[in-house]
Formats: sequence, C-alpha cells, structure tokens
Amino acid sequence: MISMAYNGTAYHGWQRQPKSQSVQQTLEHCLTTLLNNPVSVVGAGRTDTGVHASEYFAHFDLDEIIPEDRLNALAYRANRFLPPDIVIYSIKKVDTGFHSRFSALAREYKYYISRAKDPFNMEFSYHYEGTLCIEAMNSACKILFEYKDFSCFSKSHTQTKTNNCRIISAIWEEQEDKLIFTVEADRFLRNMVRAIVGTMMEIGKGKIQPADLHEIIKSKNRSNAGTSVPAHGLFLTEIKY
Repeated sequence: MISMAYNGTAYHGWQRQPKSQSVQQTLEHCLTTLLNNPVSVVGAGRTDTGVHASEYFAHFDLDEIIPEDRLNALAYRANRFLPPDIVIYSIKKVDTGFHSRFSALAREYKYYISRAKDPFNMEFSYHYEGTLCIEAMNSACKILFEYKDFSCFSKSHTQTKTNNCRIISAIWEEQEDKLIFTVEADRFLRNMVRAIVGTMMEIGKGKIQPADLHEIIKSKNRSNAGTSVPAHGLFLTEIKY
C-alpha cells in the first residue's frame, strides 16, 4: 500500500486519462521505471481535475515479495523520481484482501474559502470576500443527512451504477479569515463536494433558504443546484479503512 499526497493543480485528476496527465499515470510511470516491470496502481478513488489530496492511498500487485527495507528504499527512490507536487510517505505490504478503493469505509473532504486576499494561499483556497451566513449554511448541512440520492450534485453522464451516498458529517467552521467546509461520506459522486459548496454559498448569501435544499435534492436535477466552486480549494483529507 502506498501512503501519499499530491498537489492536483497540474493534473487532470487522479484517474488515468488518454490525452491528459494524471496523478495515476505519473505514479505508474515512476514505479514501472524503478521496478523495471509494468506496474498498475489502484487508487482509493477519483479526484477531479485540479483537486488536491493531503492524504491518499493506493495499492499495486507484484509477483515477488519485497522485504520491508527494500520497500523503504523504493519509497525513497520514488520521491527522487517523482515531480515535486507528488510525495510518497511510505510503501508497505498489505494482505491480499486489501483494496485501496473498495476497502475504504469513508472519505473526508475539506473546502477552503479565503475571505481576505492572500497571495501565499491563492492556489489552495477560493477567494470570496462577500457576506455569508454560516448559521444558515450549517442549518442546510443538517438536511443532507436526511437523503441518500444526491443526483442533483453529480456531474452528468457518469458511469456510476447509483447516486446514493451516506453523508456522515458536514459542517462549516470559521478559522481567522477562512471558511472551511468539512464533509465525510461513505462515497462521493463526481463534482459532488464542489456542487454542494456552491449551493451552500447561495444559501449563505440569502439567495435561497436552507429549507429550499429539500426540493433541490428531491428534484435529482443538477441544474437546480448551485454552480460548482473552483477545484483548487478542495482537498481530500482523510480515508478511513
């Protein structure tokens, strides 16, 4: 199992793309080169273009058993080979039944909004200085727990078999000049968190009421929800197994 993190700015998401650079493709090229053997890496889940991961896990299979000291050396060599925006913290042997994606019980994302101009954080938060009512946004968060089908927040024409998710927690918090939205669920749909944040901001601005979220979710229509916020403020922060 690979424990890692990445700055997603330069990548078209985690998933391998036929004509665009992805984190998965970059990692596979690194390991294939170092091990002199084709390596296919399975990640804990997709992240969209420009989205970051401060905690991420992936796994790959090898025919040979590599001792722990060689795995540590492999992680060290991989970090020298990889670009600066991807880091491997460790590579460890796991049971054959482990699957980085399907063994995951829950995932946590954070979205960062800066309410003051910050030239040193502009790549990692959405700059918005308008007024937002945190109380209204947190009231809307409680409504999310009442539903399972979040089609209204999903990117259209995806290949998922179901749009059902179980949201475990969701909260807005203020930290100095930042607003942070933290959401945990058993799974997420493509574009889901950014669409939720965009809708919550409409509530925070007073353009719609928290209770309106019921009808938006029930409609299962993406056009009824808010605009997706920019990707660069979104981080995958925790994966639970």
